[in-house]
Amino acid sequence: MATPANGTSPQVYARIAGLLYIVLIIAGALGEIFIRSRLVVPGDAAATAGNILGSPSLWRLGIAGDLVMHVCDVFVMWALYLLLRPVSRNLALLNLLLNLIQTAVLVANKIILLVPLFLLGDAAYPKAFDQAQLQAWSYLAIKLHDYGFGIGLIFFGCVCLLEGYLIRTSRYLPKLIGVLMQIAGACYLINSFALLLAPHLEARLFPAIMVPCLLAELSLALWLLIRGVDEAEWRKRAGMGSPASAVGV
Repeated sequence: MATPANGTSPQVYARIAGLLYIVLIIAGALGEIFIRSRLVVPGDAAATAGNILGSPSLWRLGIAGDLVMHVCDVFVMWALYLLLRPVSRNLALLNLLLNLIQTAVLVANKIILLVPLFLLGDAAYPKAFDQAQLQAWSYLAIKLHDYGFGIGLIFFGCVCLLEGYLIRTSRYLPKLIGVLMQIAGACYLINSFALLLAPHLEARLFPAIMVPCLLAELSLALWLLIRGVDEAEWRKRAGMGSPASAVGV
């Protein structure tokens, strides 16, 4: 097996993955924690509608931030595929496919967040319904987005389990980070299935169960950005002797 692309050091791909992983973590936090959690009032459709009407640009910024996150995610999963391919090409490819499905679900899910803007805006067509109905439908769209997000994270939970295994057995990335990623995968799966099967339980689990996920993903991102991979071991597992032996993908 050759280097990721035309003799490029795997450290380049580690830095790309690490930097963009941090960007997507920040973008995700911006949309969910600092924007939607400020505008959405749980159980109160009227107050939520008022907040969105009062700050439509902020609501749009949250959606845009999420889309930036998903664009970054594509580059991260590409770089991680190249980095983890020496462990097992087939499992790295499976990991990539699961991650692509997760991202596709979450990107499509963003469309739902545009519904409140259409229903609550100044266009003439919503005026066929009374204000309470429009507020209720807008709130329903937001709740539907929450469930779409949870469904997408089922695939990401599988990604974390598989990615954690690849990292743990790679010998060129820390085993501890691999274990943390697998714990994060289990947490994502528990949280998503709790949302579908026992929503009231999920509401109590969510704050605590997301802590291991943040710890694992931030640890992986920072390690890739600051330390990268053990390049000698990576090349050994890739079946290469030196950078000069690279002939491309």
